Amino acid sequence: MPTTLEALIKKAYASFNERDIDKALSTMQPDVQWSKAWEGGYISGHDEIKAYWTRQWKEINPHVEPTGFTERPNGNLEVEVHQHVKDLAGQVMFDGKVKHVYSFEHDLIKTMDIELVNNN
Repeated sequence: MPTTLEALIKKAYASFNERDIDKALSTMQPDVQWSKAWEGGYISGHDEIKAYWTRQWKEINPHVEPTGFTERPNGNLEVEVHQHVKDLAGQVMFDGKVKHVYSFEHDLIKTMDIELVNNN
């Protein structure tokens, strides 16, 4: 796996955790396809991601840290993520692992999908 893609992903997560939407979006293609874990379904493009995250952060406080990277045979990058989500009162809603699977185009994120991990 090229280290540039790993660095790109780390930048995206750090920017998300800092709530710096524009910096996070700089890691993505303009027509990026993004899984909406919190609401379900998918969105497309920077404007829809910005609106989705803005709504999300008014309801919950997520923090995501990549903990492992695996290149898949099809060239996609699987990122194991520790996800810690609190409500706005500070109560933990979820604390566990998920897998985010990325595809890339011209060294920017093209798609992001989510796969659940058994957190037993």
